[in-house]
Formats: sequence, structure tokens, C-alpha cells
Amino acid sequence: MPEVIINGSEGRIEGKYHHNPNPNSPMALVLHPHPLYGGNMNNKVVYSLYKAFIDHGFSVLRINFRGVGKSQGKYDGAVGELNDAASAMDWMQRYNMDATSCWVAGYSFGAWVTMQLLMRRPEIEGFIAISPPVNSFDFSFLAPCPSAGLVIQGDKDDVVPEDSVDNFVKRTQAGSSVDIEYLPISGATHYYAEHMDELRADVDEYLEGRRDAIKEKRKIPKKKRRKSQYTRKIKNEG
Repeated sequence: MPEVIINGSEGRIEGKYHHNPNPNSPMALVLHPHPLYGGNMNNKVVYSLYKAFIDHGFSVLRINFRGVGKSQGKYDGAVGELNDAASAMDWMQRYNMDATSCWVAGYSFGAWVTMQLLMRRPEIEGFIAISPPVNSFDFSFLAPCPSAGLVIQGDKDDVVPEDSVDNFVKRTQAGSSVDIEYLPISGATHYYAEHMDELRADVDEYLEGRRDAIKEKRKIPKKKRRKSQYTRKIKNEG
């Protein structure tokens, strides 16, 4: 999991990146909770998402938003953080030009940035949103939701009420032609302290269920395949 530094609008963005050597592997970006409340890319839920994507054959990047860890800048009310996510996705795409699909995932505040990025980047084909803060951020921009995805929520969450997330998913699904799967976890709070295994199992099952579609989507003929820029860069620097 090499550390990477990405150029963002406010300076450097710190990240951890796993590169799958298969040039046609899918890629995923994972986003962390609110920067003002201790959120960072080493959060347990964020790391669990990151590891799940790795185990399912993705090239995966997780980042620290501006003002967190080694990332420069300061919290910008979610606007700048969305720019950070877009810069991170641009960076990933430069090193994964032959990726068969592109995903984004986020936890809490990171789930809001995830859905905002989803609306702006038509290449994103899948998402995972954990505990989206629908009671404190406006999600009405999802009209309609352009890509299929998974929403996970703890039914004992005292930060984001489960019924508000349930209603959000129902409204979003009603206005969209894509499938949005909703999985509440019984007994789980906002932090999933005793339920990380269940959360990971739900993510694994969802990714496994979409694996064939991920592999087949935009399959590239062998004669057009090439090593990624990232692989070539590491080889040249070695």
C-alpha cells in the first residue's frame, strides 16, 4: 500500500494506493468521514472498504481530504473536498486507462461526497455509501441517480436515523432506472464498532454479485491492451 501524493487545487493530497497489475482491473476511490470530527483515510470502515475492493481485484485509492494528515489546505464545507475527490479520480484514471469499470465509495460525510462525485462523473458505474448523512446534507441532487449501488446503514445509528436513510433510498430508487440495494445492519451504530464483520460481509456479497458485470463491461480486445502508466512508472524508477 504505497503512499502517494496527488496535486490538488490547494496543494498536495495524501493517499494510499493499491495497484492491481492487471491493466484491465476495475478501479475504486474510497472517501472518509467528516474532517472536523476526526475523519481520515485510516478510519476502520474506510479501511474495510479499501481492503474489500482490493480482495475483489480492484486498483484502489483512499485519500485524506484537505487539512487532514499530510494533505494541504483546510476544510472547505464539502465543496473543496469534492474537488479533492475529483483530483484523486483524475490521478487514478491516468494510471488505469484500461480499467473495465470505475467505482466510488464513502462513509458518512464521505458518502455525501461520493454521491456528488457520482453525479459529475458519468464514467462511475457503481457506488457504495455507508451511513449517508441524509439528515444533515442535501441529497436531492440525485434526480435521478445515474448508477447502481449499495447503501448500508446501522439501525441503531444515533447520528443518522435509520428511517431517514430508508426513506432516502426509497425516494431515490423511485426516481431512478438503476437498482439501489439497501442493507440495514441490525444493532449497528454509526461507528459499526461491534459489526465490522457484518459490514464487510455485506460489501463482499454485493461486489461478488456484480463481479461478472464488472469484468464484462467495456471488455478490451487483447491487441489493444497495454501496461498501465503506473506499472511503467514503477518499472522505470526501479
